[in-house]
Amino acid sequence: AMERLVERLEKAVERLETVCQGPGMCADGSSKGVAQYVQAFDALLAGPVAEYIKISKEVGGDVQKHAEMVHAGLMSERALLVMASQHQQPTENVFSSLLKPISEQIQVVQNFREKNRGSKLFNHLSAVSESIPALGWVAMTPKPGPYVKEMTDAAMFYTNRILKEYKDVDKKQVDWVKAYLSIWTELQAYIKEYHTTGLTWSKTGPVATEGAKSPSASPAGAAPPPPGPPPPPAPAPTSCSTDDSASRSALFAQINRGEGITSGLRHVSDDMKTHKNPALKNQGGPVRSGPKPFTAPKPACNANPSQKTSPKAPPLLELEGKKWRVENQENATNLVISDTELKQVAYVFKCTNSTLQIKGKINSITLDNCKKLGLVFDDVVGIVEIINSKDVKVQVMGKVPTISINKTDGCHVYLSKNSLDCEIVSAKSSEMNVLIPTEGGDFTEFPVPEQFKTVWNGQKLVTTVTEIAG
Repeated sequence: AMERLVERLEKAVERLETVCQGPGMCADGSSKGVAQYVQAFDALLAGPVAEYIKISKEVGGDVQKHAEMVHAGLMSERALLVMASQHQQPTENVFSSLLKPISEQIQVVQNFREKNRGSKLFNHLSAVSESIPALGWVAMTPKPGPYVKEMTDAAMFYTNRILKEYKDVDKKQVDWVKAYLSIWTELQAYIKEYHTTGLTWSKTGPVATEGAKSPSASPAGAAPPPPGPPPPPAPAPTSCSTDDSASRSALFAQINRGEGITSGLRHVSDDMKTHKNPALKNQGGPVRSGPKPFTAPKPACNANPSQKTSPKAPPLLELEGKKWRVENQENATNLVISDTELKQVAYVFKCTNSTLQIKGKINSITLDNCKKLGLVFDDVVGIVEIINSKDVKVQVMGKVPTISINKTDGCHVYLSKNSLDCEIVSAKSSEMNVLIPTEGGDFTEFPVPEQFKTVWNGQKLVTTVTEIAG
């Protein structure tokens, strides 16, 4: 503790010695003329980062390799800070190309984890991979600090597993966790002091351009970096839509086969659960939703598709703790989750044109931001929630107490004989139908009301369903 205190005092003195006049710039132009906030970042590199690199070397193997990649990302970040301290803020387009070396390095770190799923140190790789998008704080306004905290929390899911595994077994692993997490807690303090609402650019000096490379930018011979992370999706103009009901009904015809649907399913083995398509993987960038995107939203109807820069997030089907994550699946018509337990939940996010079957009994299922998705499940003890989705079909084979439909257009719910007492709660949704099984094995379709009439009866408002004429 004493050493740590001395180290902190030294840092403080170092900062005081550099008397800066201009905003973020120091008086003399000598080598000592490094902006105060770059010096403070260097102190972070010399402190927690150096400690993390040192212990990672001792742990060795994949952890050591990963640490070298993290270090490269931090050095790209330092290069950007040096540039910002000497230049005025550039346009959004120039800025997003200046961010490329950082987003490229984030991707390198994350790909390493994906390629080493069998690693004995997979929790270490996951802790780093899940939190490394924190380097993207330089593009976040107005809350870069809270963004870094969010990433740190993502790391702690895994560092807690490491602590649990090694707490009384190997002190070095515990020290590794402390060193790694301290990088991000110190970075939050650093941001709070120098870049509270976003990266601070110089008020003087030339406006930054892509050519104005900072001293330690990537070498000349390097491959072109991938584009930055995608903007939040722009609402697609209706003119782009090829959403004809024919393709919709074709996709879901198979779900209407009831029990027969399971015959065409293929089991998804462990090695297939994360997509191995490198074209998807190498497109770069921390795809976390932060307060501000790296690039300006592009119009959704792009005449030349090759110009689109937003990378696709990799598809997932994995169990994380108690949560089955099924994300970014496209045109996957035979996803199956079979190894289920009662305490587990399923979260299905941004899946398109796909079908998913969940076997056994689980706690709850959430479909969020899905389009043209078919879900077949056995039993749910809690709730099935459908939110922000379009054209989904849900079939229960066993029992479910509640189905909630929110902000969804186009939803067919197929009930089983055992789930006829299910409550269906809906809000802000349209084109909802509940299908009730008949003796002959077919279904009869009943629309869920969307239109209501409300009158004041002298004491309170009374709302009744209005039958839609026609």
